[in-house]
Amino acid sequence: MLRQPARTTGREALSKVPEVTLVFWIIKIAATTLGKTGGDSITMTLDLGYLAGVGIFTAALVVLVALQIRARAFNPILYWATIVASTTFGTVMADFADRSLGIGYTGGSALLFGCLLVCLGAWYWSEGTVSVNTVNTPSAEAFYWATIRSRRLSAPH
Repeated sequence: MLRQPARTTGREALSKVPEVTLVFWIIKIAATTLGKTGGDSITMTLDLGYLAGVGIFTAALVVLVALQIRARAFNPILYWATIVASTTFGTVMADFADRSLGIGYTGGSALLFGCLLVCLGAWYWSEGTVSVNTVNTPSAEAFYWATIRSRRLSAPH
């Protein structure tokens, strides 16, 4: 299900990233759908606009990532809440780039693809790897979440 990798010796035991299984992908798809719905609810249904949505979901994401990094062990509820916040933030940012900044999804994707490459490069330079199996220190986890954030922003919505 959603448990840590089978290896429980050394630094791998400290990983706060779930094992990638079929259940992982089912929950990930559901979280992405929830993120899109949540973003649209705030920005369009409640008519708060994309800039307000960016502010709201940036705050939520920052708080949840900070809690996730501070957590001592893998907490599935916290992890998936952070993923939902990430997908919601990504949706709102993509819509903001397209509809408010006028650079379109292609322009926003190109910009954020560059951010993804920078995150991956910095992660590799700092940690010597970009493997999720090594996400077991606060710095590696910060790179993990920054990379997830950049990847979500560059994915089409």
